[in-house]
Amino acid sequence: MTKPTSLSDFRFDPESEGDDYVDVQFVAIEIARLLAEGDSESVRAFLEGQELADVAAYLEELDTEPAFQAMRLLSLHDQAEMIGYLRPASQVVIATQMGRRELAALMTAMSHDERADLFKRLDEEAQEALLPALSKAEREDLRRLSSYEESTVGSVMTSDYATLKPEMTAPQAMEALRAQALEAETVYTAYIIDDAHHLLGVLDLRDLLIARPRQKVADLMDTEPVWIRAEAEQEEAAKLIARYDLIALPVLDTDNRLVGIVTQDDAMDVAESEVTEDFYKGSLVNPLETSVADATITMLYKARIYWLVLLVFGNIFSGAGIAYFEDTIAAHLALLFFLPLLIASGGNAGTQSATLMVRALATGDVRISDFGQLLGRELVIALALGLTMAVAVATIGVWRGGPEIALVVSLAMVSIVIMGALFGMSLPFLFQRLGRDPATAAGPLVTSVADILGVLIYFGIASVLLDI
Repeated sequence: MTKPTSLSDFRFDPESEGDDYVDVQFVAIEIARLLAEGDSESVRAFLEGQELADVAAYLEELDTEPAFQAMRLLSLHDQAEMIGYLRPASQVVIATQMGRRELAALMTAMSHDERADLFKRLDEEAQEALLPALSKAEREDLRRLSSYEESTVGSVMTSDYATLKPEMTAPQAMEALRAQALEAETVYTAYIIDDAHHLLGVLDLRDLLIARPRQKVADLMDTEPVWIRAEAEQEEAAKLIARYDLIALPVLDTDNRLVGIVTQDDAMDVAESEVTEDFYKGSLVNPLETSVADATITMLYKARIYWLVLLVFGNIFSGAGIAYFEDTIAAHLALLFFLPLLIASGGNAGTQSATLMVRALATGDVRISDFGQLLGRELVIALALGLTMAVAVATIGVWRGGPEIALVVSLAMVSIVIMGALFGMSLPFLFQRLGRDPATAAGPLVTSVADILGVLIYFGIASVLLDI
């Protein structure tokens, strides 16, 4: 892509080769320059022709003041949509630059769920200052959505949804949806409620479009919809949406009243968040409250130090095992050559098994009741893997120390791989049984335990076979 020389030359081309980040930086620099020169109209004209997700990327590269100036050039509706694409920390910075009434107007234009998320990120003083500037209905909605715990369905649901009455005819229902279209998160699925806001059923827009004029909503709706409680884990909502291929999932309170919906895009965010959290836990890193880019040195240190210190003390047992077999090692120094290879093989086999089981448990592919069957299958697989790896290493054993060393290394390889694979497969089930996240059972924890057991197995076999 030819490098642009001004904003009017810039065209974002996702198919172009090279680093698009350079282009985003260029746009940010040009925006800052034009704003400093007072040419806000050129900036406005440019931003109005861009996707709001791209506008957010440009603003992320600007300092606070020019970013705020550029954002003000957008319409209120576009501001409300664009701010949702900013990183949480950037949202808070922008919000703190606004006056109370300006921020209230922006939050009123935002979708209900994103408005609640931003509200929770503000400090207590800013929250108390903002609430009086909102209408009573908005205050109550904001407080209700903000009251749910962070990991629950209620914390990710929105109260922007379309509702219908069961006695409506098809034309009346269409007119009602048309009136709610601007405010509702989606009108492709409408929710049928009674006067007490109990959920009676759901109706797809497609079914409404092909209905006869005199047909009533009560005759068209699905009276047994899939739903979820507001207090349930948000991951469960994502699973239900994926399993039943839903556009949105209704959320009920304990009295079976409809209090919100979780949409597909919210479910994708939840799924991404859960995968990220599992990646962290699999590496024994505590989940961060913000993005890595926004995290402070202290936050990153605290997220990593706990397990690293524990594993340091755990690995002392490996050293103790080596010390216990000093006589064996002294008599056959060739054994040391194979030590890293063997314990690494056990750790690798264990990590593979743990990763497979963690993912299978997370997706519901396997259950705790399947443990016995899976253990037997894993034993056969581990034996086959161990034998294959033993054959590969036996030749090196003969070359380094003779037939006796080759036999020790081969038997140790089979035993260590079986041990690592079975331990790696079992640990996620154990964590699940204890009510802990199985993702913690993958990665360094499996490797560290496999290292300790590998040392004991290897030198134990050597001591017996070499008659020391």
